[in-house]
Amino acid sequence: MQAKDYSATETLRSGLAIEIRALRPEDRAGLLAAVGRTSDQSLYRRFFAFKRSFTDQEIDFYLNVDFAGHVALVALLDEEGRPVIVGGCRYIVVQPGQAEVAFAVDDAHQGQGVGTALMRHLAAIARSGGLKELIADVLPGNTAMLKIFRASGLGIKAEREPEATHLVLDLS
Repeated sequence: MQAKDYSATETLRSGLAIEIRALRPEDRAGLLAAVGRTSDQSLYRRFFAFKRSFTDQEIDFYLNVDFAGHVALVALLDEEGRPVIVGGCRYIVVQPGQAEVAFAVDDAHQGQGVGTALMRHLAAIARSGGLKELIADVLPGNTAMLKIFRASGLGIKAEREPEATHLVLDLS
């Protein structure tokens, strides 16, 4: 299956079924709604800045991925009979064999295994795409994200700096 057609279903710790699938251009409203449900603190941990709104260019960048150098997945839960985006992740290739990874899960769904599921699927796509490493910068207080990376089963090298922890995750 090509990354742009990726779709898988998993069961969260709570017993709820979650779909992990490729981000689509028609996900714009759902993605913006997810950002709207996410706290300022969670958005700060994702963007390293207080970010409540996005320019049209930024939205286009986040939505229009090529599934080669820029891969994005969303996590959807069924809420009142309709799929709702509750989280997302992406990687952007920064040099041959290496991509920077980022995640966000709306506050109501944090701690349920959404980020862990997204990590597992994104790592599998990265591996099948020939990547050797994923890199991430994580704010020191973002223990949930550090926990997701540790639980990934990937080899991790961490370099702590005052403003962020730089991680290198080995996909081999």
